[in-house]
Amino acid sequence: MSELEGLKIPAHVAIILDGNGRWAKAHGVPRAMGHKAGCTTLEGILEDAARLGIQYLTVYAFSTENWKRSEEEVDALMQLFRYYAKKIVKKACDNNIRIKMIGERSRFDADLIDSINYLEEITRDNTGMTFVFAVNYGGRDEIVRGTKALLADYKAGKFELDDLDEKLFGSYLDTKGMPDPDLLIRPSGELRLSNFLLWQSAYTEFYFADVLWPDFNRDELVKAIEHYNRRDRRFGGR
Repeated sequence: MSELEGLKIPAHVAIILDGNGRWAKAHGVPRAMGHKAGCTTLEGILEDAARLGIQYLTVYAFSTENWKRSEEEVDALMQLFRYYAKKIVKKACDNNIRIKMIGERSRFDADLIDSINYLEEITRDNTGMTFVFAVNYGGRDEIVRGTKALLADYKAGKFELDDLDEKLFGSYLDTKGMPDPDLLIRPSGELRLSNFLLWQSAYTEFYFADVLWPDFNRDELVKAIEHYNRRDRRFGGR
């Protein structure tokens, strides 16, 4: 009997990829090795999520604040992005997964921007799970960028002030066209959002796992889904 029998699978799962550095320290290896181990974990979870029937998987891979890390670590992360972009596209094509990026991509080197554009283009017509990776992403930055675009359209006369509601505002965010996350998972034991999907997580269920991200696996994902099923999801007092 499947451990998921009778469970409702959340349509949209978001994960904060946290704990790579602590994993590396605990194993006595450089931080870059922790990030590499985290990427290997992500490869497996990507396939697991698709097979479990999750429709959207959004992962927080690199925040707007991560640029403050040492130049050496940022350079190592950029190299990992380059390497895993090639591997992820094969995983996506093999599993009918569509890829989408959220965040501000213009700060990346031209070859990385080309890789991101290629990932989105080559998987555009896939009909399975949508894999969303947040890079150079911050919830506050997203809201500010969206507000600027919204105000520009308002000044151009594209809508009236009375037309502005949550749906219209949401259409100016990076997640336009996506459902809000049903379940947000944060491994590593930390209990904060860290500027991730601030607008979209208003009614999201949170699950905090004690394992570090490189040690996260299918069993941990199933535990999170079981926790989600134990929640009494009521909106507006219903």
